[in-house]
Amino acid sequence: MTKNVITSLAVVPALLLAGCGEPLGPASDTITELPRALTVTEQTVIQHGNTFGLDLVREAIARDRRSNVILSPLSASMALGMTLNGAAGTTFDAMRGTLGFEGLSQVEINEAYRGLLDLLTGLDPDVRFDIANSVWANKDVPFKDAFLQAVRAAFDAEVQSRDFGDPATLTAINAWVKANTEGLIEKILDELDPSMVSVLINAIYFDGAWTSRFDPAETTEAPFRLDDGRTVQVDMMNLSDVTFPFGHGADYAAVELPYGGEAFSMVVVVPQGDVRTFIGGLDASRWESILQSLDPRVVDQVSIPKFTVAFDTYLNEPLKAMGMGIAFRPGADFTNMSPHGNDICIDFVRQKTYIEVEERGTRAAAVTAVGMREVSFNGLIADRPFVFALRERLSDTLLFVGMVGDPTAEEEEGPDLVSECR
Repeated sequence: MTKNVITSLAVVPALLLAGCGEPLGPASDTITELPRALTVTEQTVIQHGNTFGLDLVREAIARDRRSNVILSPLSASMALGMTLNGAAGTTFDAMRGTLGFEGLSQVEINEAYRGLLDLLTGLDPDVRFDIANSVWANKDVPFKDAFLQAVRAAFDAEVQSRDFGDPATLTAINAWVKANTEGLIEKILDELDPSMVSVLINAIYFDGAWTSRFDPAETTEAPFRLDDGRTVQVDMMNLSDVTFPFGHGADYAAVELPYGGEAFSMVVVVPQGDVRTFIGGLDASRWESILQSLDPRVVDQVSIPKFTVAFDTYLNEPLKAMGMGIAFRPGADFTNMSPHGNDICIDFVRQKTYIEVEERGTRAAAVTAVGMREVSFNGLIADRPFVFALRERLSDTLLFVGMVGDPTAEEEEGPDLVSECR
């Protein structure tokens, strides 16, 4: 019999069976369909949103040499989607195009975000998935009621008008972040410049147990081969003779591991060659081909390392490279946000992510903050680097995409902020 053992790996949030296929913990009712059909617009937003997410991951990894890179396309899209409501003219066109919504009106885009938010939260009673949005407005800057009403209606955004010169405002923003990520991310801002106009924030939180869990007694210490030829020792979780969606191509092997009722899953993809080269070619078409290759079958062995990764990065440069540059420079048009909108641009887009993968399942969180300021001229064995993506399977919405080059690496300092908005 041909042995189905994955020896190179890329990951997306997944479900695992323990022992010889015997589940640990209560079985979940399998979720086979969404509570309602997606509208044509929602399908378009999800499809193009995934394209945006994969493009963002490629651009970010090309600029970041850290061992582990984890982004949340959904969080970035939500935060920028709120910001889009304040844009006008060519700034709106550039942001809409970069987000993948070319040809859709602001009303259609907001309706799709609203529908996606309602569908994803509460979809699986055995998986906790929360989405929260907030807009923090500098009380010294006038904001248009239509903008604030739009983000409340479409994104359930909590809107607060605060004194940005009061240290209590920074404390309140970071407390909101901590509360909406269950403490996995303690803060998103290190300081709050009183000259900032607003901060728009998305937070998402995921907590899912594998549909069938890894047995901690089967976890063993094993070598993990880095791309530079070195090896490090990791705690490797193991399953034998299990049935999972499994697939492979000329340069990869992949497995899908569900959580709870199987609406959410982790897809693990192990490239045969360099992981950065592989992810550099991971566009929407390639991602779809990987998913299409997955077919339920008995896999002799699935082994993935336990890992915990915290990641912090600015997304200014990747977003500029993707076509959103005008929004970051003097000359940006945010007149739908404020009467002062011709003097406002995006100062930073900062994202923090956290993921913890162990025998029980996965906890993950992401926060994306868009800071606005007034313009001034100032089988499967994952024993080497892998890619992972956390997704909602029924709508194919990407929640997190990451690269783990060294599961033992401590949190590393990211690239410095480069802002043209000062």
